[in-house]
Amino acid sequence: MSNPPATLHLRLWALAWPLILSNITTPLLGLVDAAVLGHLDSPVYLGAVALAGNLFTFLFWAFGFLRMGATGLAAQSWGAGDQGRLIREFLRAAAIALGIGLFMILNRAWILPLGLEWMQATGDIWTQAHNYAEIRIFSAPAVLIQYCVVGWLIGCQRTRSALILAVSANIVNIALDLLFVVGFGMRADGVAWASLIAEYYSLVLGLYFVVRGDAGNFLAQLRNSELWARSAFAKLLKLNGDLFIRTILLLFTFAFFTAQGAQMGTNVLAANAVLLTFLMIISNALDGFANGVEALCGEAVGKRDQAMLRRTARIGGVWSLVTALLLTLAFWLGGDWLINRLTDLEVIRTEASRYLIWLILCPLIGVWSYLFDGVFVGATQGKAMRDTIIVATLLVFLPSWWLTQGWGNHGLWFSLCLFLAARGAYQAWLYKTFCQHEKWFITN
Repeated sequence: MSNPPATLHLRLWALAWPLILSNITTPLLGLVDAAVLGHLDSPVYLGAVALAGNLFTFLFWAFGFLRMGATGLAAQSWGAGDQGRLIREFLRAAAIALGIGLFMILNRAWILPLGLEWMQATGDIWTQAHNYAEIRIFSAPAVLIQYCVVGWLIGCQRTRSALILAVSANIVNIALDLLFVVGFGMRADGVAWASLIAEYYSLVLGLYFVVRGDAGNFLAQLRNSELWARSAFAKLLKLNGDLFIRTILLLFTFAFFTAQGAQMGTNVLAANAVLLTFLMIISNALDGFANGVEALCGEAVGKRDQAMLRRTARIGGVWSLVTALLLTLAFWLGGDWLINRLTDLEVIRTEASRYLIWLILCPLIGVWSYLFDGVFVGATQGKAMRDTIIVATLLVFLPSWWLTQGWGNHGLWFSLCLFLAARGAYQAWLYKTFCQHEKWFITN
């Protein structure tokens, strides 16, 4: 039997640990930006970069489907042993990413003011945030093509390269932050230039990892008429469209959650921000295994091996559940201690502790949504992911929030947990249906 369970355990761990470490390094850059700007002579610079940074997080994350689509298609090509198709999938995804990035740059005159107005920037903060954004927007092509690079590397099961890429880019960014702001006396514009240069450094390094040892084949595929086949682009755009809807609804849910918390007062808003920081840690840890599942499930679909796909999902579920249990235990035993490390304000500590129970439950409730995201991304079943989040957002989260408004912030957290549970339950049902009817290969 190919890929017995013991082998899949080892392969999943080999894929997951670099991705978990990579995810952990991501928040460090924001902490360094805050530390560097927080020591300047005015809080305006820190506020401006935080606000504009959130705008770009939303703007770029909205196109996170580029990473997911690249992973699934690359993994299937890799599993099928089709090197030409593997390269063409990357080049098509990169071409779309480049187009979107250039569109953002060419339309920055209306995108940036509209975005800053939506973020409610005013006065000096608006000026500094706009200065930052005018520089940072030019990193759009680099960021979006990097999504394709990272997705492709995961699909090819080269997750150590993805780790090196993330860590080295953060090191460059941090070093340039210190050089421009502390060394050259720049302000928000210094942080923007540091990010811009680091993103293009990361793009060059990422392309090197992709092309390394196979430059001739890449050049050959650029001349291959199949690369620009309308049917291939139509399939990619359909997949990306479904994943785009999924991403937008996910962003909407968390934006709505934050907005409703803000209406309950500054203390609730701040407490929720602290707890959402911990939820990001949970997401990053569970995403590491989900990304590994993406690669192996994509390989299984490429090989048309449903037995391997099911074993991968089962083994991924075991390790995801173990991770969720450890996270639940960690936040149960050390949640209050962690809250106290993030804020010195007693009123915020008290408020966050009131709602800590929901965060303790989140890993166990949400684990299945992360796991099955990995399965469906690897299988490039974008429609299933789209339908799942439409149901979870519009038929579960919003009605639950409306019915539990009398519970205050507890109702808001209950609705978020129900949203995670609904995604996992619906995906589990779809997974069972796909297995029973061997639907994994219908669209591939």
